[in-house]
Amino acid sequence: MRVLVIYAHPDPDSLNGAIHREILSALSAAGHEVDDIDLYADGFDPVLTASERRDYFDPAVNRTRVADYAARIEAAEGLVFCFPTWCLGPPAILKGFFDRVMVPGVSFRLEDDGSLSPNLQHIRRVAAVVTYGRSRGILWWFGDPPRRMMTRYIRWFVSRNARIRYLGLYDLHKPDRVRCEKFLQRVAKEMSGF
Repeated sequence: MRVLVIYAHPDPDSLNGAIHREILSALSAAGHEVDDIDLYADGFDPVLTASERRDYFDPAVNRTRVADYAARIEAAEGLVFCFPTWCLGPPAILKGFFDRVMVPGVSFRLEDDGSLSPNLQHIRRVAAVVTYGRSRGILWWFGDPPRRMMTRYIRWFVSRNARIRYLGLYDLHKPDRVRCEKFLQRVAKEMSGF
């Protein structure tokens, strides 16, 4: 399967960096064709400009600045997101990726009657591997926005039969090396069965 990994963390030596490497290694070892987008290493600009917003609903124009990323999503059969949670959400660079790349003509179609139709029906698998500083209970109270984004928002765009997996590592303000190692093993297992 062609799997696109979208990674959003500025420090390759961080826990998220280790998770990213584990994802790539396990997917490759399982025989998948892996394409990797490291948004920070790419210098991806997350800012949706006024011009881009004006062109947002024009598929002939809206993807011109992000054509490479759009083409890579369109070529994928699976998506894996890897990112930390900051201020109850994904890093701004990943949010900007959604704002600028998941536009009409890429992630959805705008029909003549104004209705929206999902456009990533070729995506059969989605996984999100997400770290949190806070506990699961606190995130539950806030509605766990990253979990909802990855399990509900993304689900609408992809195949109705797509398998969606969410792996969250909570409570990192209380670091525990053993728990982190177990999580890396869980990531490896999930990616091996992707």
